[in-house]
Amino acid sequence: PRREPIPYICDLGARFGCEHIREHSNRVTNIGYPFSSLFESVCLNYERAAINSSIASFVGRDGCAPKCCTEIAAAALAYLAEATISFVSAYCFTKTPVKQSPAAVGSTASTLNVGNSGTTTRLISGILSGQNFATTLSGDASLNSRPMKRIMTPLNSMGAHITSLNDNDCAPLRIEPGELHGIHYQSPVASAQVKSAVLLAGLYAEGPTSVTEPALSRNHTELMLQGFGACVATDLHTDGTATAHVEPCKELFGQQICVPGDISSAAYFIAAALLVSGSELLVRNVGTNFTRAGFLKVCKDMGADIETVSQTFEGGEGRADLLVRHSRLKGTVIEGDTIPTLIDEIPMIAVMAAFAEGQTVIKDAAELKVKETNRIDTVTAGLKAMGADITPTDDGMIIEGTGHLGGASIQSYLDHRIAMAFSIAGLAADGETQIIDSQCVDVSYPEFYATLNLIGI
Repeated sequence: PRREPIPYICDLGARFGCEHIREHSNRVTNIGYPFSSLFESVCLNYERAAINSSIASFVGRDGCAPKCCTEIAAAALAYLAEATISFVSAYCFTKTPVKQSPAAVGSTASTLNVGNSGTTTRLISGILSGQNFATTLSGDASLNSRPMKRIMTPLNSMGAHITSLNDNDCAPLRIEPGELHGIHYQSPVASAQVKSAVLLAGLYAEGPTSVTEPALSRNHTELMLQGFGACVATDLHTDGTATAHVEPCKELFGQQICVPGDISSAAYFIAAALLVSGSELLVRNVGTNFTRAGFLKVCKDMGADIETVSQTFEGGEGRADLLVRHSRLKGTVIEGDTIPTLIDEIPMIAVMAAFAEGQTVIKDAAELKVKETNRIDTVTAGLKAMGADITPTDDGMIIEGTGHLGGASIQSYLDHRIAMAFSIAGLAADGETQIIDSQCVDVSYPEFYATLNLIGI
């Protein structure tokens, strides 16, 4: 099944005699051709792992710049550069001197632009809470509408001084100097961003800090901090909850970081291969961290033909080459502690469910309401426009698979994951699908449409 890499052809639309996909296009047509390609080195690196490694390098000795190529992850690097840390080459791991201890972060400009990155905003708030200078964090309109109380509450209980300047529990956030003390925080949600903000603040706190979640969320921060020399541990409890612990740390040590391919980015191409008849796709270097790869489990539960060709581990992060073949999918139930491992892939899973046979139930996913859009509403609107049988619920959705969808005009609502998921839907749907404001994919995957061109052979 292994093939040699297929050379990039600049104008596949002209080659096929149709305009099925073009870079930053907002029209997608059922291409009628299977995906059959070696998808190598075009799966973007983990956005969150890249941000985590940037931040870990920021507070460590002899830090190193991770490879990072999305607007969201670049926002983290730009922020850190503005905070007087020098990051060089975006394409290699070149070591650069940084501050000598977590307590020695340099003062910053009065207002720092975090762009569209909720991960940057929430994680960096934990670090800034323990500094001896004041900072304001602000981003674009989407970022400034997302809830920040979920980090303000635990951080302020540690002695931080974080206020919402518009008094709406959203950014812009003002972070004043504070003396932090360790706490045990019982998080009401399984959120890696909340957990990471508290753990990062715990580096500067007096006494140990711990966070208990209803289920284990993504653990990139814990793995990264362990690699940099912090004392971090996680306990898994018999009732399904999980507790992460961190001790105060005077010094971290920078490491060379190889960020694996992003399963969230790979998910769209995996889904395309599963849905377009006759397709076969080899996706290389996909991150398979068990706290993050729920999408692959759900695919297999739905009957997907996905073969792990090879698997390696580096820095505690698993990665694999995956061979994906077109499959007849069936409905499934997605709930409980699986949800935190695939929350960003639910729009794509919902599209797959519409093409599957039988009912798919997604529940315990109320977190969808506080993403770039209320994704329960935006997924429902998009699938209904394409003729799907979908019923929204308070914490998810119920989809009766019909095996087909019809082309439609789809509002992206400037949500990159909605745009990408429905672009894939358009490839397998009858007729033409138009994605409004499709350029929003640049936030996380600027080469998304070019990559579809590359593999659509």
